[in-house]
Amino acid sequence: MESPEFSAGMRNQGPNGGPPKRKRSIMESSPASTGDNDREERDDGSPETKGGRRLPGVKRACNECRQQKLRCDVVQEPFSSCSRCNRLHLECKIESNFKRVGKRSKHAEMEKEIERLRRAVQSAKSQGFVVDEDDDNNTPGNATHSQLHSPVINSHYSHTRNPSLMGSDEAVSSLLHLKRGGSYAMPRIVRELEDFRITEDDEGVLFNDYFHYYHPFLPFLNPHQTPDQYYQQYPLLYWAIVAVASRRYGHDRSFLTKLSSPLTRLLWTTIGEVPQSYFAVKALCLLCTWPLPTSTSSSDPTHILGGVLMKTATGLGLHRPNHMNDFSRVPIELNKEGLHDRIKTWAVANIVAQAVGTGYGQPATTLYDWTLATRQGDTSPASLGPELEARLQIERFCDKVSKEMYSNASDPRGVAGDEHRAMLMRVYRRDYNELAASVLSKGVSPVVNLHLKAAGLHLRLAGFFDSNNSPNYLDDLMGLWRATTSFLDFILDGDPSCHDHYSYQYRDQYMLKYASNFIQQMLVAAGFSLLKLLRSFFAKIIDFDRGRELFHRTIQAIRTTSVIQNDLYWRLAELMVQIWNGAGRENPNAYRPDGTDPVVDDSLQLKVRCRHSMSLVFDSIWHWREEYQARGRGTLDALKQPTNPDSANESSASSTHLDSTLAPPSHGIPNLGLAAAASNGSITPGGGSTTMGGNPQLMGMNGFDTLDVWDPQHWMLDGLLDFNYTFVPPIEGA
Repeated sequence: MESPEFSAGMRNQGPNGGPPKRKRSIMESSPASTGDNDREERDDGSPETKGGRRLPGVKRACNECRQQKLRCDVVQEPFSSCSRCNRLHLECKIESNFKRVGKRSKHAEMEKEIERLRRAVQSAKSQGFVVDEDDDNNTPGNATHSQLHSPVINSHYSHTRNPSLMGSDEAVSSLLHLKRGGSYAMPRIVRELEDFRITEDDEGVLFNDYFHYYHPFLPFLNPHQTPDQYYQQYPLLYWAIVAVASRRYGHDRSFLTKLSSPLTRLLWTTIGEVPQSYFAVKALCLLCTWPLPTSTSSSDPTHILGGVLMKTATGLGLHRPNHMNDFSRVPIELNKEGLHDRIKTWAVANIVAQAVGTGYGQPATTLYDWTLATRQGDTSPASLGPELEARLQIERFCDKVSKEMYSNASDPRGVAGDEHRAMLMRVYRRDYNELAASVLSKGVSPVVNLHLKAAGLHLRLAGFFDSNNSPNYLDDLMGLWRATTSFLDFILDGDPSCHDHYSYQYRDQYMLKYASNFIQQMLVAAGFSLLKLLRSFFAKIIDFDRGRELFHRTIQAIRTTSVIQNDLYWRLAELMVQIWNGAGRENPNAYRPDGTDPVVDDSLQLKVRCRHSMSLVFDSIWHWREEYQARGRGTLDALKQPTNPDSANESSASSTHLDSTLAPPSHGIPNLGLAAAASNGSITPGGGSTTMGGNPQLMGMNGFDTLDVWDPQHWMLDGLLDFNYTFVPPIEGA
């Protein structure tokens, strides 16, 4: 058994029985040593405390020496810089919250930064910039010449995780040199929406295009405000203006396609958060008037957005502009300009909601109250100006026609009886004439006159609901023929007697290229009206040759309104042509005047009668589906080009040439890829064309490579149409 003295002696001996190892005193140890640094990290606070007590005599190293794990001879009281910091001209200081930065993490951060800069250089190359790899350009004399000064790079892209790497984005500018005939500054990006960016130049051009081309269709925004002011008012309103203007943006045809998805997400996020600003109503007015493209017609939210538009407006109290505090949590005091802007927004909301209801064949969610009462010569804030006042009168007339003629509570389909409808037709014919006289006396623009013609067509389309035994049947059909040709003549040729101030609206197919969704829908309805009348007994009463020529031009006009190549309207034109050629192929001389009296039959009766004046369009689609698709006459699997009217004696698949006078104009609309998906025929954006098979309900979507737009026929065309073509059709017999 060992004695305590022996054990203590053994503990005091060194290894192998040598002299005892000398202990290091606390005073001799360096706080910058590895062990001390580890202790500091574990303490997670001041190295001078341990267990809440101060360790006497502990020295601290300066920040620079602690970072490098070196001994430090800094003197704290009185403070004197260490020799290493003096020698290297470093700032010598001691901070209690200093943390060492590991070299590995810093190197990893630098590698990420280098990789990001490489991607930036690659992106610049894809935009047409040329990388200057000549070493001579790196000399100080050429440094200024080769550098790109981008306010966005300098201000927007700053490094926040490691301040020592700030400004490294400027390195990109030193790698790039523009060689497009000289030196240019990199485009300045002013706005971003997710991964979509818009430059300052694009922004200026788009806002100028909007107020020059689209504003006349809905003149309620202030053209004197800057884009930045619109963004500060409401981001959704800013991006809605950009989206509308990009429909015909010549600089980048894919601009609208790139913006559609981010803007759609912003739209629904804004609605989900319950808008608290009436500027959201303005944005919804634009997006309902010129809807965004969509890949499937079943996902068309325009009719839903029309309801959201009106509910948002009433929720914010726009229908009671003089009593806004009844709808607000905070007191609101409006000046004359603010009151006028809210009244104008409320009027436009009703105009847009009525157009959506009429174009989709649905009841409109409008509210024509005291605020919108017509007060001739009124100069108060309630005055809307001649253009909007005339539009409001026209839409109120359309609302009256829809409610009285297509909303009969005693009929399962809501349609008025023959006698009641005949009486209403006589009343509304007189009302329409009075409306036309009132509107035209104000010297309004051709755009307003076009909507007046559309209202007349909306009224006269009720002629297809009449029984062929009614006493005024032929008179009503003649009135429908005149309303149809009047609308088409005006949108195709214009009115040469208009004021010179509006002459630009008749040049370069202005009304077709920048038409609203409602005008496109009425153009389709006019085309189907011509088709149905010219392929019936009524063709013997009218000028058939004029009607056929007008039908040809209508087909071209519908294709011209397309925003994206082979979209819904382009394909509806193809459907019309197939029905036209199919009827002509069965009996080519049945509908030409031959000097005999026509035999009135029920061939013009509609089966679809629940979609107001748009019932004709839906009925024609169902006719095509039953008579052509189901019997194999409407399958377009082998079609290489669009069909031409009057090509009944030729195979449309072999048609290769086109009469230049009737060719649809090539206005550079984008041709977007699609990938077919799901058995319900929905189309989603994808890379290339795909073949859809295995489903007899679908029409082969073979090689179909375009994007569908928002479909005014909604679900009826989903999985129904397959227009597999890329080229313009030749038109025969014209």
